[in-house]
Amino acid sequence: MFGTESSLSMFLNTLTPKFYVALTGTSSLISGLILIFEWWYFRKYGTSFIEQVSVSHLRPLLGGVDSSSPSNSNASNGDADSSRQSVSECKVWRNPLNLFRGAEYNRYTWVTGREPLTYYDMNLSAQDHQTFFTCDSDHLRPADAIMQKAWRERNPQARISAAHEALELEDCATAYILLAEEEATTIMEAERLFKQALKAGESCYRRSQQLQHHGTQYEAQHRRDTNVLVYIKRRLAMCSRKLGRTREAVKMMRDLMKEFPLLSMFNIHENLLESLLELQNYADVQAVLAKYDDISLPKSATICYTAALLKARAVSDKFSPEAASRRGLSTAEMNAVEAIHRAVEFNPHVPKYLLEMKSLILPPEHILKRGDSEAIAYAFFHLQHWKRVEGALNLLHCTWEGTFRMIPYPLEKGHLFYPYPICTETADRELLPTVFHEVSVYPKKELPFFILFTAGLCSFTAMLALLTHQFPELMGVFAKAFLSTLFAPLNFIMEKVESILPSSLWHQLTRI
Repeated sequence: MFGTESSLSMFLNTLTPKFYVALTGTSSLISGLILIFEWWYFRKYGTSFIEQVSVSHLRPLLGGVDSSSPSNSNASNGDADSSRQSVSECKVWRNPLNLFRGAEYNRYTWVTGREPLTYYDMNLSAQDHQTFFTCDSDHLRPADAIMQKAWRERNPQARISAAHEALELEDCATAYILLAEEEATTIMEAERLFKQALKAGESCYRRSQQLQHHGTQYEAQHRRDTNVLVYIKRRLAMCSRKLGRTREAVKMMRDLMKEFPLLSMFNIHENLLESLLELQNYADVQAVLAKYDDISLPKSATICYTAALLKARAVSDKFSPEAASRRGLSTAEMNAVEAIHRAVEFNPHVPKYLLEMKSLILPPEHILKRGDSEAIAYAFFHLQHWKRVEGALNLLHCTWEGTFRMIPYPLEKGHLFYPYPICTETADRELLPTVFHEVSVYPKKELPFFILFTAGLCSFTAMLALLTHQFPELMGVFAKAFLSTLFAPLNFIMEKVESILPSSLWHQLTRI
């Protein structure tokens, strides 16, 4: 035992200050590299790499409970309903106000050199086109067979060439749609192609309508022709809106909703709300909200924030935070504030775009409800309507942050809606071009413990390395004193063990 102590003491005495400089410098370098990697991983994926590895791989080895195991098999019906609601809220939806790829998205790319759409977003659009514009009997018509292959093409030029090839055979509505969406470089050109598509689409629709009851094949054709016709009329209405013929666009949307009342999945009422707001026809906006802002219908940022805008419009021109703090809120002001809190709880990302605290980008072709993608799509088209109402943005600025005091734990429990879904950040990173857009995250994530730990470790070891380099003798004395203090309890225990055990037994143990 005394030989071990003497050898340890001799080893400590032979260590030079250069050793301590090298030791602390190396420790600082390693912890700095870990810190840089951890920070990069957190910025890209929103979680700590060390924490993720610990939870995913080390916790099961140490006997932790696997989160995927059905441990709570007898969960309540309320929990099951909440999980189903969370899954439905994480569903990606087609953007009702999506731009034209050729006339708008491509022009942005030509000017800036940036791609506004992600591969994931465009792939979802390709799946939508195959779902709505094709059916099993397309092989019976040569033009539709060509278009069925065209919608699967990844190369835009190949799709456009296939559409021209289909039009050489016959007037094909879906071929006109593809050219209007992707080849037309102006809205006027897209409108001209959609009008040609309308003629061909109406002819196919009337023909399949007469044969829809003759079998499942004809029924599928009629369903496809209905989707094509609705899509064409909707895009024609959007062309009219973009070209300044807003009243004409409103009439086309109303007629379309009356003709096909069951196709609510297209969310045409959101296009109608935006056009009515442009006309400042707030009475008709309220009538549309009365029909679609119902507890049994799915909500959206357009529904919630438009309802808040109408409530704010009644009081915003005379609203003053100083006066309200002195006399309290009136009934109308309270209703407006509650409507804003309701809208912010549904989608907390929108206010920063409306208040221009965060820069806007072109909206994606698909959105995630309650996510950053939906907030961008809403603010891109509705910011002008909020600016037009005097004082509305001031009221929003004064009240929107109060929402978070009512829902301190948004991922666990909501106030007026279900808890905020945890999947929005992952889906938004797929939908939005993260190369030049920083995805908004709610609730704001705190820095993981391991990033703070490695930052502290890196700073501490770097300071030790600097002090050891500047004051080698003094730091050597401190290091020896620290190691002696560190090993003092061990030496004390060993001395007690030596005094208790016989010397012969201790000698045998040391030899082992």
